[in-house]
Amino acid sequence: MIEAIGRALLFDIDGTLANTDPLHLKAFNQVLGPRGHVFDHARFSKELQGFSNVSIGERFLTEEALERRAAILGEKEEVFRTLVAGQIEPLPGLMALLDRADAAGIPMVAVTNAPRLNAELLLSGLGITERFKAIVIGDELSHGKPHPLPYQEGLRFVRASAQASIAFEDSRTGVQSATAAGIATIGIRTSLSHADLVAAGAIASASAFDDPDLLTRLAAAMAW
Repeated sequence: MIEAIGRALLFDIDGTLANTDPLHLKAFNQVLGPRGHVFDHARFSKELQGFSNVSIGERFLTEEALERRAAILGEKEEVFRTLVAGQIEPLPGLMALLDRADAAGIPMVAVTNAPRLNAELLLSGLGITERFKAIVIGDELSHGKPHPLPYQEGLRFVRASAQASIAFEDSRTGVQSATAAGIATIGIRTSLSHADLVAAGAIASASAFDDPDLLTRLAAAMAW
């Protein structure tokens, strides 16, 4: 199959490929709770979901030195990885969509603010690491989401154009990042409502990847 030049599918990982946000919430509460920061779902979706650990440390660990912030949030990620081990299930329709994109020669990229260890663990746990041409890690760039740079890098890796590509995101910062890069973005409603996702810039939303309207939109956009 000749690769479809110019088109690409770009995916966030947490909350988009798999619904891992409840485990992140539990891990944050376990580590930040004793430090005076307790989160319910609503607060998590507004103040933690989609943000980089650097920005979370700047907001909630202001009294700590930079190295200590990194250590505390590294502990949170260790807790998360322990919680998620053996519990990773793809969102409905994901595997069929990846198969369809592969058959059509559409390159796929993972774009995340998560640490690389988390990203690799989740993709490996889902058995889809090799499906992606690149994994873009926001914290390894000069700017993470909501800045457009992570998605711009994703496009660059596969020589795709923003106008011919589609991104999938579940967080406000993720939708903002992809749309700022000029990519039409579909919100995945694992944590946020349709209204929240559209307000952030999504052109549409879906509960999962087997949504009929989503599949119709993708068939038209990807010409498959």
